[in-house]
Amino acid sequence: MPDPNDPRHDPRQNAAWRAAQEWRQRASQTQPTGLLGSLKMLLTWLLVGAMMIVAMVLGLFFLLLGWAFLPILRYRMKKRMEAMRADQAEDIGSGVHYSETHYRETRHGSHTHREQRVLEGDYVVRDVDSKEDKDKNKK
Repeated sequence: MPDPNDPRHDPRQNAAWRAAQEWRQRASQTQPTGLLGSLKMLLTWLLVGAMMIVAMVLGLFFLLLGWAFLPILRYRMKKRMEAMRADQAEDIGSGVHYSETHYRETRHGSHTHREQRVLEGDYVVRDVDSKEDKDKNKK
C-alpha cells in the first residue's frame, strides 16, 4: 500500500498535474471579459456557422452533380459492355480453323484488336451427347 506521506505521490509534484494547472490558469486569463470579448465570441460563432452553411451548400451541389452524371456514366458503361460482348462473340468463332485464321488476320492485318494466344496441336471436337459422357453421367 502506498504511503500517503510519501512526497513522490503528492499530486503537486506530478508533471501532468502541473501542466493541467498551467492550462487552467491560462484558460481563466483568456476568458472574454466585457463587451469586446463577447463581440469576438459572437463573430467567431457566426463565422463558424457561415462556414458550415457554405460546406453544406457545396456538398449538396456536388451530390446533385454526381446524380446528374449517373445516366451518362451508365450509358458509357453499357456501350463498353456491348463492345466487350461483341468482341467475345467474335472470338468464339466456329472451330479451330476459324480461330487460327482470325488470329493471323488480326495479328498481321490491323493491330487494333487485342493480342490472342492460339495453342498449337491436334484438336478433337466431341459431341456433347457422346457415349463416354453418358457413361460418366450414369456413374
